Amino acid sequence: MLRKNTSGEYDQASTLINGRDYCWPRRPTVVVCFDGCDPAYVEAASAAGAIPTLDAMRRNGFATVALAAMPTFTNPNNISIVCGAPPSVHGVSGNYYLDRETGREVMMVDATPMRADTILGRFSEEGANVVAITAKDKLRKALARNLKGIAFSAEKAAECTMAENGIEDVPGLVGRKAPEQYSADLSLYVLDAGIKLIAEQKPDLIYLSLSDYVQHKHAPATPQADAFMAAVDQRLSVLFDLGAVVGIVADHGMNDMSSPSGGPNVLYLGDKLEEEFGEGSAKVICPITDPFVRHHGALGGFVRIHLRKPDLEPERVAALLRTLPGIEDALTREDACARFELPADKEGDVAVIACKGVALGARAVDHDLSALEGENLRSHGGLAEQRVPFILSHPLRSEYAARARSSTLRNFDIFEFALNGVEA
Repeated sequence: MLRKNTSGEYDQASTLINGRDYCWPRRPTVVVCFDGCDPAYVEAASAAGAIPTLDAMRRNGFATVALAAMPTFTNPNNISIVCGAPPSVHGVSGNYYLDRETGREVMMVDATPMRADTILGRFSEEGANVVAITAKDKLRKALARNLKGIAFSAEKAAECTMAENGIEDVPGLVGRKAPEQYSADLSLYVLDAGIKLIAEQKPDLIYLSLSDYVQHKHAPATPQADAFMAAVDQRLSVLFDLGAVVGIVADHGMNDMSSPSGGPNVLYLGDKLEEEFGEGSAKVICPITDPFVRHHGALGGFVRIHLRKPDLEPERVAALLRTLPGIEDALTREDACARFELPADKEGDVAVIACKGVALGARAVDHDLSALEGENLRSHGGLAEQRVPFILSHPLRSEYAARARSSTLRNFDIFEFALNGVEA
């Protein structure tokens, strides 16, 4: 195990993880995955005067817009962030997938599909004090892969044990009971728990992953969205006051996918394909599917199609889909993997991306939209939700500032910039 020297710094200068060298933290380093935080939320809250801390970070530290991994869903992007690598490296390209070997549909609820080390796990194995707190427990199980430290979710805060989570009595730590799953407080609880642990234990590396409950329900510039942004901003101020280097990024943006009449603007590709090629010709997989479908009815901007007829060629299907209104692109498996750095074993025969404002589904009978009655469908998954904030509390060193100016950053660059790139 590594030891800190008399200056309080680790003796090892850096650690190589998935092809990148990461410097050991000189002070507590916090990365916040602000789930669903489209840049429009930041701009609207700033205009309303609701986020003085974020505004100060953008003014005095560093801020730009980065690109999330495709498809723009929670699991592939959170895992890309903690691995510092795209899905082709770590193996996760959706919340839900069809196993090509068994034909079984699988919902990702743990680390089973992962095949790369995480930054969190590697640093903890080499002696760093690491904390990972997530809103949802299914994501905690993936992000805590090989992590020797504290890892828990706000969702299951009341059930934490030392054996499973490295901590117990989280409600006692935070000072209030575990929040409701479908609430803004699910995210605020993550931040409050992180603040308490930094104040009491001064961990080296902290990952805080929030929920997009608010963004699914409320558009930028609405009172509810601005209030949530202000509540997060207040907590970011405390993290900064505790002496932490803070990096903020999002897993995806968010867009309204409703028709002018207010109902979901959905293109059901399963029904379209059966009309064209016959019943049972294809299986449409919606990778946004997770245990929290009340947000979105399993509708998003990206789906995968697995063809069931041997004589049905992928390019023929892709060419047909590209002619449909509302389709931005349809790619064969090989083209999708090459363009978006995706793992081939998790990809369908055809990958389909919707235009902004359009949701893709399987068959109409496959989706329960009752929870969306009276509300606009707001969702993500496509290229339209790829732009995300990339913000650091401290200014960049010259070489990293030059890199940021000369290239497009990815959301999974955040740990490298926070650990290697800031002047702190």
